[in-house]
Amino acid sequence: MSLVISHLARRFGATPVLRGIELEVRQGELIALLGPSGSGKTTLLRIIAGLDWPDAGGLSFDGTDWLAKSAAERRIGFVFQHYALFPHMTVRDNIAFGLTVLPRATRPGQAQIAATVDRLLRFLQIDGLADRYPAELSGGQRQRVALGRAMAIEPRVLLLDEPFGALDAQVRRDLRRWLRGVHDSTGTTTIFVTHDQEEAFELADRVVVMNGGVVEQIGHPDEIYDHPATPFVARFLGLTVELPIAMRAGRAEASGLDLSALPRRAIPDGPATLFLRPADIQPVPDPAAPFRVTEIASTGALLRIVAESDTGCRIEAEVSRREGRDLRVGHAVGLRPAAGQIFPGGATPLARPASAPKALKEARP
Repeated sequence: MSLVISHLARRFGATPVLRGIELEVRQGELIALLGPSGSGKTTLLRIIAGLDWPDAGGLSFDGTDWLAKSAAERRIGFVFQHYALFPHMTVRDNIAFGLTVLPRATRPGQAQIAATVDRLLRFLQIDGLADRYPAELSGGQRQRVALGRAMAIEPRVLLLDEPFGALDAQVRRDLRRWLRGVHDSTGTTTIFVTHDQEEAFELADRVVVMNGGVVEQIGHPDEIYDHPATPFVARFLGLTVELPIAMRAGRAEASGLDLSALPRRAIPDGPATLFLRPADIQPVPDPAAPFRVTEIASTGALLRIVAESDTGCRIEAEVSRREGRDLRVGHAVGLRPAAGQIFPGGATPLARPASAPKALKEARP
């Protein structure tokens, strides 16, 4: 049972928000929609949930057209960033809410609802909080209650919109590991929205990188981190150093750079752009090199080193304090990148054009 999104488009007034989204989510997958604010992540999530409708394209689950079904008919579990718990209800009543408002024909009996809630309280490790109200809970506890409420209806798909955005860093890290464990235990198909790269890479089976209403890249977290497919993905994932280079017989060349560690690339001869992470650049003392150290700043564990050439090329590198202890401002250095991504040509466009979406054939319900 897969969720299939095809040529999905949405605009608000004259502004396109989604431009031909193509995505298939397999049963039991945990997918992260990753991208900056305004990339269309939450709009896509709301369309899947039935809280918004596209202007064009298709959305189906297990072969059934979900655009012909209401939000209630889709049986979606939705967890919001700010919990959206009912303040006048106890934890137990909040979790039970989705079951109590089901149509009479499908609504479980009171005993079955109570048993389901008790099971979820134990599973989510909040059984000692059953009779408390949301105001008496910490942020992490509230988020667990919100997840329990979404899971109570046994959703076909679980959606989470920035689920940890309102929590402090340590609680976020703890809840990420906990949520991955919950997902592995239940096998529920899950899609979550985040702008936090660490969160997406730690939690997701696959990451969908979005920008300006298009999907830039889909893949396993390690694949995307090591091999960004577009200049936008490279920049977004921290490859902030961009250098003009030349390609010859599949090898990258540039004055003052030792690029021997980079593998051969199937890129035509000619100008290209090399994208690097500062942490992947090693400054090497070399009196004949064209770069000179102009700044050194310590962050505790790391040294941030800025090197500039006579031509005005400025590169920032990060090394451990041990590796940089012999470097001084004014030293001549060569630069040795350990890894990087190369795109042909000197220009590096931020995004690719989206394919034209097809119009919806049927009226919205």
